[in-house]
Order: sequence, then C-alpha cells, then structure tokens
Amino acid sequence: MCCILIRACPDSYLTLPQFNPDDDTENPPVQVTDLRKQIKEANGILICIPEYAMGVPGSLKNLLDWTVSSSDFSNKPVVAITASSLGQKAHLSLLGTLQVIEARIDESTQLLISFIKTKVNDRQQITDENTLKDVRRIMDSFIAVLNN
Repeated sequence: MCCILIRACPDSYLTLPQFNPDDDTENPPVQVTDLRKQIKEANGILICIPEYAMGVPGSLKNLLDWTVSSSDFSNKPVVAITASSLGQKAHLSLLGTLQVIEARIDESTQLLISFIKTKVNDRQQITDENTLKDVRRIMDSFIAVLNN
C-alpha cells in the first residue's frame, strides 16, 4: 500500500513550475508528469497544511492546480488536515479544491485543528489529548477506506 504525504512546502513540490494553463497540455513539464504519476499510483493522499494569509499555502495550491485537468485525484481517498491559528478559511478552500478535482473525502477524513501552537510541544508532538484522539480517529478512518 502506498500513500503520499503532502505538507505545506516539501522540497520536491517546490520544483513544480508555476501553473500555467497554456503549459497544461498532453506533454506538461516533467515535474508535473512525475507528480501526476505519483498521485495516480498512490492508494491515498494525506494533506496536512497550515493556513497562510487566510488561505491554502501557495505551493500546495500550485500543486493542486496542476491536477485539475487530469483525473488523477478522481475518487482517490484523501485525508485533509489543516492545523493553524484559526485555519477555517484555508480548510474550506482546500475542501473546495478537493471537491473540484473529485477527490474522495468526507467528514471522517478531514480535520481542522485550530490554535495548533497550544496543542503541540517544541518537538512538534501533539500534547492535547482531544486533538490526539481526533488525529487517531481520522487516520483509522483513512486506513479503513484504503482497506476497502
């Protein structure tokens, strides 16, 4: 079983060229071809982001824009976690984009963690018991979806 973890700014996604619909042809840039192949071959996708300027981080939005014209996310199981100070606007924006690209996501595979800095320690470990339970629940739901 293979899953892809997409976080705010992984180095491998920073090499994606800026999305341009004129370049989204049958022969897109090689980085885009590689990205789409990874998504297509993955059993599921886990996305975990912060909120930047009340929205989705630019690098993730760029990545998702490159997948709009493909069907690689279509019916692909996805977990979406937004962990930020508030995070509501980014989370809603992410969910909207995932809906457009037909990702398979529902209430059991999405989580908004507001006030994240009060729920982790300096080693980035979750210290809030309710948040830890929520993360375990969402991951159990994701595993169940992957095993069906």
